[in-house]
Amino acid sequence: MRKIYDNVIELVGNTPLVRLKKIGEGLEAELIAKLESRNPGGSVKDRTCLSMIEEAEKAGLINKDTVIVEPTSGNTGI
Repeated sequence: MRKIYDNVIELVGNTPLVRLKKIGEGLEAELIAKLESRNPGGSVKDRTCLSMIEEAEKAGLINKDTVIVEPTSGNTGI
C-alpha cells in the first residue's frame, strides 16, 4: 500500500531510487540514481528552496504572512 502524505512539503526529497543496470553493466558497483524530477516542483532545487524557507522561518526573517517574490529565469522561481 502506498503512503498518503499530509502535505506537499513531505514529498520534497522523497523521490524514488532506480537501478541503472544497463549503464552499470560490467562495473563492480551497482549504480543507483535518485529521480529528483519527481519532486513536487519537478526540480532538484525543491530541496534547496524548502531549506531556505525553513531556515528563514527559524531565524524569524519570514512568517506565514510574508510574501516571497523570487525573480528568476531559472527553476527556483515559483
